[in-house]
Amino acid sequence: MKKFIDNLKLTWPYVKDSKRDLIIYIIANIINTIICIIVPVLSANLIIDLTNNLFYQLISIAIIIFFVEILRNLAIFFTRRLSSKIYRESFTRIQTSLGKEILKLDNKTIDANSSGVFIQRMTGDTDLLADVFTVLTDNLTSIITNVGIYIAVFLINKIIFIYLLLVLVILYFIENNRTKLRNEKDKLVRKEKEKVSGFVGEIIRGVRDIKMLDSESTFINALHDKVVNLNGMRWQMQNVDTKYRFLRDSMYDLGDLLLIFTLVYLITTGGISMANALVCYNYSGQTNKLIFLFGNIMQYAKDFNLSCERIFAIMNGNGFEKETFGTKHITKVNGDFEFKHVSFSYDNKPVLKDINFKIKANETVAFVGKSGAGKTTIFNLLCKMYDVTGGNITIDGIDIKELDRKSIRGNITIISQNPYIFNVSIKDNFRLVKEDVTDREIVRACKLACLHDYIKSLPDQYDTIIGEGGVNLSGGEKQRLAIARALVQKTEIILFDEATSALDNETQAKIQDAIDNMKNEYTILIIAHRLSTIVNCNRILFLNKGKIEAVGTHEELLKNSPNYKHLYESEIKHAK
Repeated sequence: MKKFIDNLKLTWPYVKDSKRDLIIYIIANIINTIICIIVPVLSANLIIDLTNNLFYQLISIAIIIFFVEILRNLAIFFTRRLSSKIYRESFTRIQTSLGKEILKLDNKTIDANSSGVFIQRMTGDTDLLADVFTVLTDNLTSIITNVGIYIAVFLINKIIFIYLLLVLVILYFIENNRTKLRNEKDKLVRKEKEKVSGFVGEIIRGVRDIKMLDSESTFINALHDKVVNLNGMRWQMQNVDTKYRFLRDSMYDLGDLLLIFTLVYLITTGGISMANALVCYNYSGQTNKLIFLFGNIMQYAKDFNLSCERIFAIMNGNGFEKETFGTKHITKVNGDFEFKHVSFSYDNKPVLKDINFKIKANETVAFVGKSGAGKTTIFNLLCKMYDVTGGNITIDGIDIKELDRKSIRGNITIISQNPYIFNVSIKDNFRLVKEDVTDREIVRACKLACLHDYIKSLPDQYDTIIGEGGVNLSGGEKQRLAIARALVQKTEIILFDEATSALDNETQAKIQDAIDNMKNEYTILIIAHRLSTIVNCNRILFLNKGKIEAVGTHEELLKNSPNYKHLYESEIKHAK
């Protein structure tokens, strides 16, 4: 119970803005509760008046019942409307907050978990948190109703009261065992759901590669095995419900039969009047429902606690590490930065070893080397996608550990070799990265990225929906859109991570011209396998096995770095 209350306190901030609606909802439920206690008494009197031919009193009671039922219908109407409104608003707040916290997770945590973990918690677990207070109110008012009925039965006949209480205790133990066993199975089911969701996401994202590899049957078989395993766990959970509910329902029916025997005995021995016997029998149908309410609350509480654990594990960083930033803020950086004895390891595997270099504002610097040399890692560390294992990185002389998120991410734009294009219109792809971007800025960026003419050739032009991951664009068009999308951010530092790798030579030349036009106005860092694209950089850093092996201009490296010269000559040879 304490755990449930603690979780309610954690959930309350997402519901409290709907407090007025919740109060009205509770009042409407109280009205419904009172009516539920009154109606069985009126119904019993109705039957007695009917059997005694008291038609005037019968009509009077029928009219009273009619207006009482109308009042109950109004109460139910308001509770349904308010329940829907409270759920909708709370669900929005919870999902938005969870989405915000997921975006704060550090990349190592994201790398360590499949997308299914976050999808299931975002879509499956938030439901229980959103309507917890309305569900709790419904069940508590129903319990109060039934407790009131038990009191009424106690005042009418203590033997019937004891009998109904005994049946209640037996049914309670059955329900308690069911919810315990079901909760254990539910934990396993939810974990397996995450695995299935993650694997389905992998299939959807990699569908083209799967087709090209002719591996459809392999992936379908793997999916089939995972779904069979999930359904097996679901069956085990449902089997617990089926067995215990059969036992509970059978016990309920037996209790109803024995109640009739008891009432007949009491009537024949003068222990209860016919009228009171009718009232008790009318009440018994509701009193036995009390155990169903207890069962529902116990199961709901366990499900709610489990969902809270899964959601607030992300919210509070329990096993899900968050990115950490400092408090210093720079509105606009100059663009000077330095790596001082920087080392980095991923999963205890060294990637960078004692890296040292300094770049001045408005310089254009390239990083080259074989795959796995650590080039992209340098970019990730500069953007604080990962934290350094050793050493320091400074921007404008300030350690990035001291800077807030906006000072780093708001002043650096990275254009990756595999940019993600969102499944919205071309124009909205720009608005997602800069809310206040103007149409003029979008067009200018697209012209600079050599994309404007292509967009104008499309039927819907800038309003064209480009599909998930930019499926309707070629590789070169996607990268040009990513470049244009980055340019509208107008940051002082721009990082090109193999941003021209998917472009043909003609388009690459145009993009190169665009980059050249930005020189001396931005700090530009370029990772490139095509060394021909970076020959005009102010400096080139050649990396080999996580270390900087040589630094200089293109001409200087050709003279002083055999490995760089070998890479360059190999490229020229393959280009011929």
